[in-house]
Amino acid sequence: MVVTAATGAAPERFNKRQTGGFVDEMRSVAMKLHSKDQSKEGEKETQGKPWPKWEPTIDGYLKFLVDSKLVYDTLDKILLKADFPEYAEFRNTGLERAGNLAKDLNWFKEQGHVIPEPLSPGLDYSVYVEELSKNDPQAFICHFYNTYFAHTAGGRMIGKKVAAKILNGKELEFYKWDGDLSQLLQNVREKLNKVAENWTRDEKNRCLQETEKSFKFNGEILHLIVA
Repeated sequence: MVVTAATGAAPERFNKRQTGGFVDEMRSVAMKLHSKDQSKEGEKETQGKPWPKWEPTIDGYLKFLVDSKLVYDTLDKILLKADFPEYAEFRNTGLERAGNLAKDLNWFKEQGHVIPEPLSPGLDYSVYVEELSKNDPQAFICHFYNTYFAHTAGGRMIGKKVAAKILNGKELEFYKWDGDLSQLLQNVREKLNKVAENWTRDEKNRCLQETEKSFKFNGEILHLIVA
């Protein structure tokens, strides 16, 4: 099945005059990869089945949650290890999701569901970002940005739709944050802009060029919902 999904960070809404800087460039590149049914600002024509017409299943959703947790665990580990000093800037931002996902998976287990092992989409992405983080911090930070920011935008929207269809509207911890989410996002945008100030133009371009790969990997994980 070919489906269209909101997988990138572009739909997040913010005042450009307050943000500016390199984050605007990352958002602009991500927007070019969105279709018109994903965002009013999307530039691509819709291909495949639009995500609102998905028919999710519990089994598929569990696969998605498990693979997502693996990726978020990997991102946390990379930031904690900090092969490059700038990684430390993105620890404890309040956007972390691994702990929340652990709570959700435990809830499903209590309901009698069997929690699956991670599949190739999550495994492949985790291996990719871990290797990338060791030698290309600019490219890695592109994945950090798109993965976390996408979840606060299109990810939340899809989560709400899935919950309405198969969870009787239950809101998972995956879609909850401590504190004001808009402020948490703004804090991270400012950190991203601060870090990027020290990059050369070539380094910035290398970050931007990684956007398409980020969309591809995150899209494959998202598609597990209807696998």
